Amino acid sequence: MNIKVTADSTCDLTPELIERYDITITPLHVTCGEESFLDGVDIAPDGLYEKIRAAGKLGATAAVNVQEYIDVFSRALQDHDAVIHFTISSQMSACYQNACLAGEEVGNVYVVDSKNLSTGIGHLVLDACEMAQTGMDPADIQKELEARREKLDVSFVVDTLEYLRKGGRCTALAAMGANLLKLHPCIFVKDGAMGVGKKYRGRLGECLAAYVKDRLADIDAVDTRRIFITDSGVSEDIRAAVEKEVRALAPFREVIHTRAGCTVSCHCGPGTLGILFYRK
Repeated sequence: MNIKVTADSTCDLTPELIERYDITITPLHVTCGEESFLDGVDIAPDGLYEKIRAAGKLGATAAVNVQEYIDVFSRALQDHDAVIHFTISSQMSACYQNACLAGEEVGNVYVVDSKNLSTGIGHLVLDACEMAQTGMDPADIQKELEARREKLDVSFVVDTLEYLRKGGRCTALAAMGANLLKLHPCIFVKDGAMGVGKKYRGRLGECLAAYVKDRLADIDAVDTRRIFITDSGVSEDIRAAVEKEVRALAPFREVIHTRAGCTVSCHCGPGTLGILFYRK
């Protein structure tokens, strides 16, 4: 069976991976002031940061709408037997609901609620591509990945709480306290929603080193097949230091750096970095 894998732009995969696996990306909408853009098509994160600074207020994001999904799925089915589509967590966006409505309209579309964001979704997407290449039935792929999503370990450390505060995801008092104490909270994903974990104190590089050690402390429980290091804009020195720490702690077969798209960047701001992997 010839299966097409598609995913929301929130999967944050690199252009090289998207091309290698022939993945079709459905971009979310990003707005800043009166302007509206397609994530990764009309605007990239650095351009978004510039517009946010110029406007003096946070940008916003909106789901892919039903008609946009219908158009993408219909085109894919012109030369494929089925489509498997991955959305950001249904608790974070209407994308999953809209994709399901479009899939029912078009037929032969299997929608997976990743219950995740960023390259947590990316892990599932790449696994689906590999399964599809073996000729696996799309319904079986969907079922398998809905099981695998429960094993994902997805978290990130933020440099500033200002973007989360402006987006209503933390209070002004919490943001002020974090800034005064130089705290960098760890945000994790569990059961499809974001929560706040350990708060690291100090310079960002030092905090990230401690964060990586904490996440990979129980190495026997870590699936070392693949790990993503995903950031919303950090220095090359920090990226290299994080990778060095990861490789020293766990023998991952693949260590992949990716840059978070506008959706994650819009809500978390620059200086955010996470490691995303499976647990056994």
